[in-house]
Amino acid sequence: MFLLKPHIIAFPPVNLANNDGLLAVGGDLSFDRLIEAYQNGIFPWYNEKDEILWWAPDPRMVLFPKEVKISKSMRAFIRKSNYKITQNKAFEEVINNCASVSRKDVTGTWLHEEMQEAYINLYKKGKAFSIEVWNENNQLVGGLYVVKSNDKVWSGESMFHKEPNTSKLAFIHLVKLAEEKNISLIDCQLYTDHLASLGAREIPRLEFMKHFQ
Repeated sequence: MFLLKPHIIAFPPVNLANNDGLLAVGGDLSFDRLIEAYQNGIFPWYNEKDEILWWAPDPRMVLFPKEVKISKSMRAFIRKSNYKITQNKAFEEVINNCASVSRKDVTGTWLHEEMQEAYINLYKKGKAFSIEVWNENNQLVGGLYVVKSNDKVWSGESMFHKEPNTSKLAFIHLVKLAEEKNISLIDCQLYTDHLASLGAREIPRLEFMKHFQ
């Protein structure tokens, strides 16, 4: 495990991460350090009041846009739904909802205030964006936010829903946008059944890092 030095924006090679994917400890969430991390396949994930932890897991959960899975029921839902989908209309509201919406078998949130402020700063400087889903009453009911790791990779950070399937709507819209922008993959970081059901899969870290060369 590597201890990051204050005021030195650098990370060790990702292949030096431990078996759990933990690479380094410490540093800060400054704009420059976060950009350096994401451009090298590294992301922060830690509990409030703990030291900042930096991760580069092996394997890595990713979605190749052309591999997205949209079930028949979801296709029918999309055809019948009247939801409006926007981009960058409510970034702070999206990240606040990602932090506060309750999740099965999860207590607390890794998206504490310090993390939220860091990602809002990335958004204000053009390195992150949000996708929002609005119902007929113009209420925000689903969404996600993404970090632009480089010209080929987007990192999906978190999503939420308040009405059924609205996070999936946001995710499917993200995939379509990625295809339009010639994004080679969406980094999903860690395995979940929900992401796997949408077509995401694990790949070796070595293969993942080829997209950062």
